[in-house]
Amino acid sequence: MHDETDVVTYQVRDGVAVVTMNRPRYRNAQNSVMTYALDSAFASAVDDDEVDVIVLAGAGEHFSAGHDLGTPGRDHHVHYDNRAVLWWDHLERSGGDQRFAREMEVYLGMCRRWREIPKPTIAMIQGACIAGGLMLAWVCDLIVASDDAFFSDPVVQMGIPGVEYFAHPWMVGSRFAKELLFTGDRFSAQRAYEVGMVNRVVSRDDLERTTFALASRIASMPRFGLSLTKKAVNQCEDQMGMRNGMDSVFGLHHFAHAHNAEVAADSLGGMDIKAMVERHRA
Repeated sequence: MHDETDVVTYQVRDGVAVVTMNRPRYRNAQNSVMTYALDSAFASAVDDDEVDVIVLAGAGEHFSAGHDLGTPGRDHHVHYDNRAVLWWDHLERSGGDQRFAREMEVYLGMCRRWREIPKPTIAMIQGACIAGGLMLAWVCDLIVASDDAFFSDPVVQMGIPGVEYFAHPWMVGSRFAKELLFTGDRFSAQRAYEVGMVNRVVSRDDLERTTFALASRIASMPRFGLSLTKKAVNQCEDQMGMRNGMDSVFGLHHFAHAHNAEVAADSLGGMDIKAMVERHRA
């Protein structure tokens, strides 16, 4: 994971593991190779006794433009052994069986797995954080964003009620969740801070310094106390319905895929990344 050509790079700096998405040419769009490389990097950080805090970053100008919808490295038919969900593999399946198995594993299952990482995690965000990028940010405990960062979940353009890890009402509140989903519009780092989604907003020049200062401050706390505190807050979120809410919305998500497959060009309603950008501009 140390080769700069890899889709994820990993390094440890003064007790902080830095996990970096490394597809800057494609704005760090997430293919399956990246998903499982992220999982391996997070596992390494958990097992490394020298690591106290984990920072998730994106190489280049943008944190992540979301799921890979059509780059040359898109890989919907790849098998990996480090699975998040005990279900049959999506390979050799078809229709709703294939979509449900893959998205439960690669998207919802992996994000839930990473939310439970026992060490504190910080997302360090610049530029675009869109759809699947939001999922990666939301599984982290804290978010530090540059003042030029922007966020959106435009998936309703596909006729689908948001991304698979449907944390919106818990991350930004119900009314703003409806606004960002109904419109698909971008919202700024400052707006994200105002609704409680982001912890710090700083200039891009100060982004790394602020993130690592925060990580260092957290690392000075007792490790086991931090892990128990993280579990306590996560359990409270689940008592407020987050896990059950995600399960119910995941069903609606796949009902929308099935509807699209019947009445449109494909399960995404015929929307690729180019069509989504053009529709957003319109």
